[in-house]
Amino acid sequence: MLARLDLRGYEGDLNVALMHAPKSDAAQAELVTDVTAIIDTVRFGGDAALREYTKRFDGVAVEDLKVHADELQTALDSIDPDLRIALEFARDQILAYHEGQREHSGRHERNGVHVQELVLPVERAGLYVPGGRAAYPSTVLMTAIPAKIAGVPAVVLCVPPDSSGAIPASTLAAAAIAGVNEVYSVGGAQAIAALAYGTESIAAVDVIVGPGNAYVAEAKRQVIGAVGIDSIAGPSEVVIIADGLRDAQFVAADLLAQSEHGPGGSAILITWNAALADEVDLQLKSLTRSAPRRDEIESTLGVGGRCVIVQDIRQALDVSNTIAPEHLQLMCSNAAHAVSMVRNAGAVFVGEWAPAAIGDYVAGVNHVLPTGGTARFSSALRVATFQKMVHVVTMDEAALDRVGPYAATIADAEGLYAHAQSVRLRRLPR
Repeated sequence: MLARLDLRGYEGDLNVALMHAPKSDAAQAELVTDVTAIIDTVRFGGDAALREYTKRFDGVAVEDLKVHADELQTALDSIDPDLRIALEFARDQILAYHEGQREHSGRHERNGVHVQELVLPVERAGLYVPGGRAAYPSTVLMTAIPAKIAGVPAVVLCVPPDSSGAIPASTLAAAAIAGVNEVYSVGGAQAIAALAYGTESIAAVDVIVGPGNAYVAEAKRQVIGAVGIDSIAGPSEVVIIADGLRDAQFVAADLLAQSEHGPGGSAILITWNAALADEVDLQLKSLTRSAPRRDEIESTLGVGGRCVIVQDIRQALDVSNTIAPEHLQLMCSNAAHAVSMVRNAGAVFVGEWAPAAIGDYVAGVNHVLPTGGTARFSSALRVATFQKMVHVVTMDEAALDRVGPYAATIADAEGLYAHAQSVRLRRLPR
């Protein structure tokens, strides 16, 4: 089921060797045009545009876009008790991990210049959580909890309605557990537009976070500047580095776990043991036959499923670092040592007893991760995503006398004479 690529002895550019089929420029241009039109329509059409797009794309008529607070509590009371316990356990895990990311104001003094860095939350944070074919209460927790820890006063959630016109009870229950302040029944690029620019019902936010489909990702890209974003998160990805001593069924199960999110993602096995690759293929076929989300899995594997045969662990890490995957699983001997060779990955899972699925739910780390190779320069969603740092500078006259001449000299060199004058005037006898 996995397309094979043998890189043993290959000494060329790994970016070239690993390149997928090129994306259609025409398809990308059409996506950009469509999303631009949606954003403009919502920006100037407000709630009416949101209702129209919800009817067109989700197939349901939603009159009241806002989900009221009592509906969240009702959902929490209605879900299976075991699910509630599991969501509360996940909340506590996520909370404990992210509490360690809390930034604190700092102070510094040198040459009489007192500098303080204020750490301030944004006023409103917008969370986007996908819906449609599945419910994602875990993503509610992953996006809302860091925002609450950051101290954001208003945490706003947008979720597309299901085919009945409702938001799944599990998603609303998670919103109640996480302390979300506002929930709206709207999805897609139109939700991103509403969060960025505001409508009659939805006040604009300062930061938008969360994963979504290609339309959501493109909408987030287009509203950068009007708001901040976490990243442009695309379809799910996993790379598994495994040796011949691993259980092939475990490897196959973990490839399937990320593949079931649906088309556009990737599931890649990297190994130096061809026999393991053959066995993983057999296990993939067996597990896929009985998988409830078989269509999504086959769609993902058909385009993004690959097995890369390499010479050794070092070449395996070179390949993985070139891919820069969202999830990296190290299922090999000396896996803990191999972590030291990781340069690019959203999250790393070490050993065969640490599947990425645990990170998706209860490890405590965030599952909103960089995709599409952006792990080369970006990180998981974190508390700082919802914060801004403000510098505060305090000086007295003696401090200005001490450091002012240096500032004036640099200003002169840059030809910014008014800058120099603003310093020198204060140092003249008065």
